[in-house]
Amino acid sequence: MKIGALDIDRPVMLAPMEDVTDRAFRQLCKRHGADVVYTEFISAEALRRGVEKSLRKLKTDAIERPFAIQIFGNSVESMVEAAVIAEEYRPDYLDINFGCPTKKVAGKGAGAALLREPEKMAQISEAVVKAVSIPVTAKTRIGWDLESINILDILPRLEDAGIQALALHGRTRSQMYKGRADWSWIRAAKEQARIPIIANGDIWSAEDAVAMFAETGADGVMIGRGSIGNPFIFEQAKQLIQTGKPMPMPDFRQRIEAAIEHLKLSVQFKGEKYGVLEMRRHYSTYLKGLPMVSRARNKLVREDGWEQLIDILLAYRQECEGYALEGKIHDGAEYLNDHSDKLILNY
Repeated sequence: MKIGALDIDRPVMLAPMEDVTDRAFRQLCKRHGADVVYTEFISAEALRRGVEKSLRKLKTDAIERPFAIQIFGNSVESMVEAAVIAEEYRPDYLDINFGCPTKKVAGKGAGAALLREPEKMAQISEAVVKAVSIPVTAKTRIGWDLESINILDILPRLEDAGIQALALHGRTRSQMYKGRADWSWIRAAKEQARIPIIANGDIWSAEDAVAMFAETGADGVMIGRGSIGNPFIFEQAKQLIQTGKPMPMPDFRQRIEAAIEHLKLSVQFKGEKYGVLEMRRHYSTYLKGLPMVSRARNKLVREDGWEQLIDILLAYRQECEGYALEGKIHDGAEYLNDHSDKLILNY
């Protein structure tokens, strides 16, 4: 897959997710094999107004390369201004969010709402492409609803506007995250496309990533919810794609170690108060399916000290050693196979 100077064969990428793909999580996923990572999506209006919280989302480190910054907005003017600001942070490329289905974004005429205005999508894309010197890509869905799937009409408009790659989620806006993503529309887009197509939607395992490549012919795959609490999915997918040999499922030791690493990074980048607070949403997925986990989780979400949190996690790991000796823990499969209907996030 080639985007500007970037050229990676069949990349496995981390999708942009609000309140998830922050600096800490991006770096953790990078350490576990993600080829490309995206920032959380960032409001163009907030950037042009200099809102500190949004400006912080632009901060990255060298370890994250290659990375993309994603912005969203509903006007040409705001998107151009935001693109120029984002370019100063030297991403490998800039991504336009034409896919977020939530009221926070689509309800304000941005994200997936623009699927109902293909001409405006093209105008925004063309203006952003002309405003910056780095490659510009986009992420979208197959249409607004099942009665108005228009991705095959939108694709050439974006290509003509100068978009260099398209990440495509195989659902409509009205579906949100319900049902199954329709990969056949991704294949149809790939068959028509003159630019790389990155396939997204319902990749929960390494096997799903392999199937996505096979069924769509996509140039890359993008993993969102399937990576939460499971950064291992990137290295698992890459090994299976490249060698055909699966990696073992992460055991409880690896999962708890990843949670500790994530916590340390979160505190490093956000300070103890916010680093600890924002980690609370992640413990349930890291520890999913382990014995007597509710007791440990209840302690974790009530503790405010990061060092004490590490002590709780280490104590629970020792507790799990006992469960393993009793045969109550077998492998990590139970926590990876049934969370597709539990995680509803903005991305």
